[in-house]
Amino acid sequence: MVHRVAAVVDCGLAVAPDRIAAQMEGGIGFDPFAALFGAVTLKDGIVQERNFDSYPVVGMNEMPHVEKHIMPSTNKPTGMGGPGVAPIAPAVANAVLALTGNPTRSLPFLKNQATSYAGL
Repeated sequence: MVHRVAAVVDCGLAVAPDRIAAQMEGGIGFDPFAALFGAVTLKDGIVQERNFDSYPVVGMNEMPHVEKHIMPSTNKPTGMGGPGVAPIAPAVANAVLALTGNPTRSLPFLKNQATSYAGL
């Protein structure tokens, strides 16, 4: 389980810092669950997870503490997109490698296991 994340973003001039922070938190909140459990399954060519009722996401009680830092800049604003989503899975994979010596080569890490992030 990811308990704490320190995130830094350089997106040029921060026009709406609260929205930038929210985008960082949203991406970071999505990624740990996607990395651990987030499989999309197909049956007869049809996606089985039709909405978030069948594709659970991290709940507020499961959200890691996110320490957010926005780099001061006078450069043109560049926008945010989804940079918070990508870094968590590689960090978890590196932690698993450091703890077990076994590399992780596919996502989700915990296939066919309980879908409660809090239970880890």
